[in-house]
Amino acid sequence: MTEHVVDIVVRGTMGPSLVTALDGFRVSERGDGTSSIRGAVVDQPALLGLLRMLDDLRIEVVSVNRVAAD
Repeated sequence: MTEHVVDIVVRGTMGPSLVTALDGFRVSERGDGTSSIRGAVVDQPALLGLLRMLDDLRIEVVSVNRVAAD
């Protein structure tokens, strides 16, 4: 299966410990009160695991978008 790059937009900013936990993903503030988490996921279960983690941490997901690789 091929990796896909996703951009997950979440409400708020990510603290340093969460950024560290998201190893392999680039986290950046968007300037509008949201943050972007961008990186490759190997398959749908990996994406769902990441989304589940964000939900468990009560981080509101605004959107999930597949994007072209950098």
